Amino acid sequence: QGLLARLSDLLLCRWTCRNCCQKCFDCSCCQTNEDEVEILGPFPAQTPAWLISSQNEDKDGDSDNAISELPPTLQDVSPDRRRSSSDTSRSTYSLTRRISSLESRRPSSPLIDIKPIEFGIIGAKKEIVQPTILRKTYTPDDYFRKFEPRLYSLDSNSDDMDSLTDEEILSKYQLGMLHFSTQYDLLHNYLIVRVIEAKDLPPPISYDGSRQDMAHSNPYVKICLLPDQKNSKQTGVKRKTQNPVFEERYTFEIPFLEAQRRTLLLTVVDFDKFSRHCVIGKVSMPLSDVDLVKGGHWWKALVPSSQNEVELGELLLSLNYLPSAGRLNVDIIRAKQLLQTDMSQGSDPFVKIQLVHGLKLTKTKKTSCMRGTIDPFYNESFSFKVPQEELENASLVFTVYGHNVKSSNDFIGRIVIGQYSTGAPESNHWRRMLNAHRTAVEQWHSLRSREECDRVSPASLEVT
Repeated sequence: QGLLARLSDLLLCRWTCRNCCQKCFDCSCCQTNEDEVEILGPFPAQTPAWLISSQNEDKDGDSDNAISELPPTLQDVSPDRRRSSSDTSRSTYSLTRRISSLESRRPSSPLIDIKPIEFGIIGAKKEIVQPTILRKTYTPDDYFRKFEPRLYSLDSNSDDMDSLTDEEILSKYQLGMLHFSTQYDLLHNYLIVRVIEAKDLPPPISYDGSRQDMAHSNPYVKICLLPDQKNSKQTGVKRKTQNPVFEERYTFEIPFLEAQRRTLLLTVVDFDKFSRHCVIGKVSMPLSDVDLVKGGHWWKALVPSSQNEVELGELLLSLNYLPSAGRLNVDIIRAKQLLQTDMSQGSDPFVKIQLVHGLKLTKTKKTSCMRGTIDPFYNESFSFKVPQEELENASLVFTVYGHNVKSSNDFIGRIVIGQYSTGAPESNHWRRMLNAHRTAVEQWHSLRSREECDRVSPASLEVT
């Protein structure tokens, strides 16, 4: 067959005869009789262990015993025939020994540590994987023990308002009741809220709680759709009465599906010209609980509010600085939901703008007065001469007043923007203006009380 073919068979095949370099089942010197085939088995079967042990026993035993065990026909054979058969047996045993030696010399396969895969049986009991400490069950009392109920209650008494009836709420808090109605107009897509009347409102109490300030309240109602508290409505003020009749109607342009996700909040407030307006009580009603299309009327008992004082309103401002000209431009755009200062016609608000360098007042300007409104539109611009090197020491004080002909103007609210800002929103607005030269920057600001501004801003103390 050729030298290369025989060499490849010798190197690659473990059953190659070393005498003739041929495959053992093809060469003539390795042919076996039927008895030997039965003993050895067909190649390449592995040599049985019992055959290897019998080889060792035959090797150590007497050769005469092996001859005596032969059949009579073979015992009568001449010594030459005996010698040839014994040589054949020895060659067979030697081949078996070589096979076993090759088996032991063959390189073993790499060992791979494979963990047995466990297959689950349907209906078998599952093993617990999680630690038992995590599967501890808690009772409702243990679970809510970590919470502080006073942080989630409307007052110091942590009672659930939803579990009380209107009669129980009225007898407990004695804040009076409010009559109102709601209905949704599908044709024009707006919600109608009608504030009808209130009754049995409590008389006003002084701040120290020691005595009644006066005999009667001056109530009005603020209406909003939570969570939006900015776009609220407000009724007129009713003078000196604990049973006011409002009969005022308000509309909110809102889609029907959105209206069902809102909560109607009605807040009854006591008007006080000489101090902050005080909240008497509130009524909240989720609109998803009522039929808005059909509408309805309700008498609801007032509950205490966590907000004791009314917000002062918001002011929309725009700031712009021109470094080349050294001009600081201020735009007073509008205000909304300002505190009402006149009982009869709302307010007559105007805005005073004052420039303070360090702790020195240098310039004062003011807008025009808007008559009879708490949501005025100004759209007025003012310019101040401020060199760039003095800009970091400048502060702008914005004060909203209600015009009063008979006496001094009524203070509504104030904010300070600049070096001595009154809060984080004001500081953020000033920082955005410094980083955006020649670009107007707008932002809404919530008005603050005079006391709060004087406490946090030295510039507020320098103005009147």
